[in-house]
This record gives sequence, C-alpha cells and structure tokens, in this order.
Amino acid sequence: MTETDNTRSADEATTTRRRNLLHRLLRHLPLIAPVLLWAVPYGVLFHTGQHWPVPVTSTGTAVFALGLIGMPLAMARGHGRRQQDRAAIAGDTLLGVSWVLFTWSVLLGVLLRPALAVAGVGDGQERARITAWAVLGTAAALLAWGHAEARRVPRVRRLDVHLDRLGAGLDGTRVALITDTHYGPLDRARWSARVCETVNGLDADLVCHTGDIADGTAERRHAQAAPLGAVRARRARVYVTGNHEYYSEAQGWVDLMDELGWQPLRNRHLLLERGGDTLVVAGVDDVTAESSGLAGHRAHLAGALAGADPDLPVLLLAHQPAFVDRAAAGGVDLQLSGHTHGGQIWPFHHLVRLDQPALAGLSRHGTRTLLYTSRGTGFWGPPFRVFAPSEITLLVLRAAREAAPA
Repeated sequence: MTETDNTRSADEATTTRRRNLLHRLLRHLPLIAPVLLWAVPYGVLFHTGQHWPVPVTSTGTAVFALGLIGMPLAMARGHGRRQQDRAAIAGDTLLGVSWVLFTWSVLLGVLLRPALAVAGVGDGQERARITAWAVLGTAAALLAWGHAEARRVPRVRRLDVHLDRLGAGLDGTRVALITDTHYGPLDRARWSARVCETVNGLDADLVCHTGDIADGTAERRHAQAAPLGAVRARRARVYVTGNHEYYSEAQGWVDLMDELGWQPLRNRHLLLERGGDTLVVAGVDDVTAESSGLAGHRAHLAGALAGADPDLPVLLLAHQPAFVDRAAAGGVDLQLSGHTHGGQIWPFHHLVRLDQPALAGLSRHGTRTLLYTSRGTGFWGPPFRVFAPSEITLLVLRAAREAAPA
C-alpha cells in the first residue's frame, strides 16, 4: 500500500468516526435539544444573580415555558403527518430563535461576565444584568439580520475553476449552480422568480440544480417551483435529487423538473460539446435514495458514467459533498454539491463538518478531483442565515494553465 493510500485510508477512517459521532448525537437530539435550547438562556437571563423584579421574572418564565412546550409541538404538527404550514413556520422560527439565544447565552455568559469582573465593572448583580442585556441585544440584532439574509435574493458568487483535462475549446464554459432552494411553508414564489431572473442574467452554458428543491410534494409546492421553468441556458439545464426529495415523493419532483424543461440526471450523463472539445456532465441520485425504498433510485456513479469516454473530463452533480470519495475514486474532475447550507446559523457549521468533508467553497480531493460546495440558494426550517450567506454560483471552467517556458 502506498503512502497516498495510507493517508486516504486514515482520512476516510476519521470521516467515518465523525459521522458515527454525529449520528449518535442526532439519535438523542429530539429529547435533549429543546430542554437545552430554552433552559440555558433562561438561566443566563434570569437566574445568575440579576435579581429582576418579580413581574419580570414571572413573565420571562412564562415566555420560556411556552417556547419549550410550543416549539416541539409546532414542529411536530408542521413537519409530521399533518404538515400544517402555519405550525411549521411557528416551530421553525422558534427553533432559530432558541438556537441563537442558546449560542450567545453560552458565549457571553462564559466570556463577558468574567471580563467585566476583571475590568472592575459594578458588582455581581450589575454584571449579570449587563450580560443579560448583551445576550438579548446580540440575539435580536442577529435574528433581524439573519432573517433579512435568508429572505433576500442571493448574491452571485463568481469563480474560475481550472481543470487539468479540460480541452481548450471548453475554456470559458459558464456553469450556473443553484441548490437547496427548499420551497416550503413560507410562500416564496416571488423570491423564486427573482432567483431565476438572476440566473438568466448570467448567460450560462449549463445551469445546474443539485437537489433539495422543496420541503413538501411537487403538487404542494408547485407554485413556488414553477418559475424554474423560465430558467435559460445555452446548452442544458440539469438536476439531481437531494435528500429532501426522498421525504416528499421524489419521483414527483423528478417528473415536475422534466416537465419544466430540466434534464434529471438520474445516474446518467450527457455530453456538452464546444470548440471541438467535449465535457461529460453526469449526475447521481442522492445517497439517501436507496434507503428510501423507492424503486430504481440509488446513487450509482458507474451507471452515470457508463458509455462515456474515460479520457474526457467529467463534471458530476451529487447533492452531498460526502459523495466526493466515490467521485475521486471514479476519476471525476469536478463535483458540484450543496446540502450543507454553509452551516446556515453559526455555530451549526461545526456539526456539519462532522458529517461532510467540506462546508463551502472549492476543495481538492485526491490528485484530480475538485469539489465545489455551495452554501445553498434558499434555507431550511428556521428563516435565518447567520454568518452563512446564501448564494447563486457562477463557475467559469478554465483549461489547464500551460507551463511557462524555461
């Protein structure tokens, strides 16, 4: 076994350990998360030496108790069998609020109060009150900003991507990427139309959607997804499924995207030719497809590349960055993914890193394979994005740089 193989095996083992840890945490999360998310900020705001007047403490206790009880109930009604959109909006919003309050209660409770003590600011009660107001002010500001970030049309992120095997005729090929639109309980049909207008302004040769179109069935979210039919591309519009499609009748989304003029790359490929050179554009179903029980759905890279010339460069669409290990083993040149949302609400970024090999941006895996991970175009659940801005991506493919003459 070579040193490279040993390094790759060690990296894969580390990734596996991280995923197993995350999966163990997730199994117990529904039981412990609501209590922690509401109890910790409640304690920091009301029971760490502030001595608020009784009406203030009583009102705060009632508000936090309602949040602790109401959040899981609303999420169960909103995302369970009933799928009540108003309940989902309430539950998701409360989840985002509690997460931000929890985060900054911990950080400011641990850091600010000792700093105030070292600086000789006031007595214990005054420092506790300053910390409480700082937590509330910081959380309110971040939630207001994060909501605006989540609801706006994403900024376009542009970058050149150099591929060693790309022919000169394909140099300058423009690839637009949107992903994780997550049309859901909040009606974002207008937002969807504006996103599509922005994509059309990029004059792309290829437009890609790498999954998680919506939360809900194609029939339920049709109005929000319909603007995708107006997206224009010089050569092709291609789509692969994400894990959320498999929570909501994935075949219905495949059929709708086909009707809207997008080509679902379900373990298959097409050829993009330009200037006498050819690029293989392949796609695979999400890695959760096989466990969904939906007949014929699975992530199958060999099937996606079947019949393609192995000497041609390959652009692969795969929803989850975690697929890149298989892509690198299969000789893929560039994989486009989403799924991570860039963490969406900091510091959730660190939990995402336990499950995925990349959070956002361009990364190299193995000797040939590049991975571009989008932070996503929409948002899931809580209508907030904190330190994880959404994006529409324009990747300009570049042929390998020629070596400078000696």
